[in-house]
Amino acid sequence: MTKPENNPFVVLGLMSGTSLDGLDLAVCSFEESETGWSYHIHRADTIAYSPAWKQRLTDIEKGSALDFAFLHKEYGFLLGQMSNTFISQGNIVPDLISSHGHTIFHQPDRGLTFQIGDGAALAAVTRIPVVCDFRSTDVALGGQGAPLVPVGDELLFGQYRYCLNLGGFSNISFAGENGRIAFDVSPCNMVLNYYAAKLNKVYDAEGRIASDGVCNEELLNKLNSLEYYATPSPKSLGKEWVLDRFLPILQSFDLSVADMLRTLTEHISDQISNSCRQDEGGQILVTGGGAHNTFLIDCIQKKVRHRVVIPDAATVDFKEALIFAFLGYLRYSGKINVWGSVTGACCDHSAGSLYPAP
Repeated sequence: MTKPENNPFVVLGLMSGTSLDGLDLAVCSFEESETGWSYHIHRADTIAYSPAWKQRLTDIEKGSALDFAFLHKEYGFLLGQMSNTFISQGNIVPDLISSHGHTIFHQPDRGLTFQIGDGAALAAVTRIPVVCDFRSTDVALGGQGAPLVPVGDELLFGQYRYCLNLGGFSNISFAGENGRIAFDVSPCNMVLNYYAAKLNKVYDAEGRIASDGVCNEELLNKLNSLEYYATPSPKSLGKEWVLDRFLPILQSFDLSVADMLRTLTEHISDQISNSCRQDEGGQILVTGGGAHNTFLIDCIQKKVRHRVVIPDAATVDFKEALIFAFLGYLRYSGKINVWGSVTGACCDHSAGSLYPAP
């Protein structure tokens, strides 16, 4: 196995999202020049979770403290095993692994965020240095611990007016007058997939079911009136908010799955449109699993005055793994990787816990 030529430092980025599709892995390298940063994704893939692991990750928030501690360690070992499998299938050995972990709790208003995946276990299995736990320092400094990708958005994708990610939640970042602005916009694939599952589907492919539904205006108005949407940034969403505030509204309506998906699609696109400035043109870079939902993309395009851009498949599916690889590289290099102006923390900082190779 070798390193790519002229790219002396290689990072393996690991990302696990709320949709529980699996672990995204991306081997990346970065270069800084007088004109800015550039990146290259050498190889990327998604390794699906087994049904047993998917269930454990879903149920752990209801478990005991001891169960949680064991899962944190065991999931770290699992990440190491998945990383070793991925590395063995290619010809590049990374110098660093940068792991987002899997979010179980995110309640920044209570000073709490936790992404499981013990870095010591991950480093022990792979024998490669690990950076992980990117959010805790930011929350301790008074920030939301999210979103963290805007540093990568600006330094790697600064040519776009907006960077929009459609994952479990939709989130957006853009250049403001006093620095980068970023926040979680609304629930996205997390709730769309929840209703697709009622038809025994993992997701609504291309939004075809939603496109056959009818929007329920009463439900749409209730969703659009949620207090979160009127709250100024910095702000972020977690699964707890969806379970406590969002799903109960949906469940109070007796709608067909198609009508529910159509209403949710209209809601998501409404909130994305509200998050974009409508008085100036530009491009919106769209990534994440929702970029494959052509009906959702069409709804967004009809409501914004900017041109929606869907990039190459690797960037669509692995941008978050790429950016967490970048954040890990910055942390390993001792450089700032979180901006307080984005998260609400009291200062910019270099976040992430470092575990050296054994």
